[in-house]
Amino acid sequence: MSRPPFLTLPPCATAYRLTTARGEFAVHDARPGAAVTPLGTVLLVPGFTGSKEDFIGLLEPLAAAGYRAVAVDGRGQHETPGPRDETAYAQDELARDVLAQAAALDEGADGRGVGRGVHLLGHSLGGLITRAAVLADPAPFRSLTVMSSGAASISASQQARTRQLLQALTVLDMEGVWQEMQRQDAENAAANGTAPALAEFLRRRWMTTVPEQLMATGRQLIEEIDRTVELAAVALPKHVISGELDYAWPVPRITEMALALSAHRTIVAGAGHSPNAERPAATAEALIGFWRTAETVHGADGP
Repeated sequence: MSRPPFLTLPPCATAYRLTTARGEFAVHDARPGAAVTPLGTVLLVPGFTGSKEDFIGLLEPLAAAGYRAVAVDGRGQHETPGPRDETAYAQDELARDVLAQAAALDEGADGRGVGRGVHLLGHSLGGLITRAAVLADPAPFRSLTVMSSGAASISASQQARTRQLLQALTVLDMEGVWQEMQRQDAENAAANGTAPALAEFLRRRWMTTVPEQLMATGRQLIEEIDRTVELAAVALPKHVISGELDYAWPVPRITEMALALSAHRTIVAGAGHSPNAERPAATAEALIGFWRTAETVHGADGP
């Protein structure tokens, strides 16, 4: 579970509900200041049990560099509602949501938003969803960054943990599962090191996430197939970024995927599964460098 480094939005960012052809989505939207040359729009898609807040440490440095950065709660995540129906969270449905979000951002971009395609980033589960979106239709995107996500299903140990969670969700309510996680998860049990406001946020985020969303996406993490060959054939600049260690996908396997994709590869020193939250300054620097290179290589007018 990603832990944001802080919870207060920077002055450059606002929280609102983005209207799309597939409904409204809660977002944090950070925009470059008036003195900054706008370089593009970035859509940030969170992972399993995550939310838009996981990217909060990236918003200010990305906006300062000229990028409009929009972090989203997906369908059924935290502050975006969703139905109590697992079929609503099939991967192709979530991919269509990402396509609708990108379209709304590009259509809504004024002179400050550039309006010529969106740089797409997916963290963990979000990496699988954004991959599916690009494979369905790469046209809305200027690049794809896959963060802390692998070619196929999560590691065997994480599959076992996820199956335990899915089983618990069938017999307990969300509060009951949260309490059980606190007892079993050593990281969460060490809550003495978590500020009270952050601890309350993590609980609130869990309680506002739709259980069917967790059940459907948890199965995706367990059952995902390798689509690297398909993705390699898509003519978009690609970036694979991770920490030095990752509990969900082994870092050497992530690197193998990057090589197969001919992708730019970044390993963020001192970071684990969530470099966006754990080392936001270094992560932002790597992202900005990639996007600037992608613009140069890919051209300013799109694919």
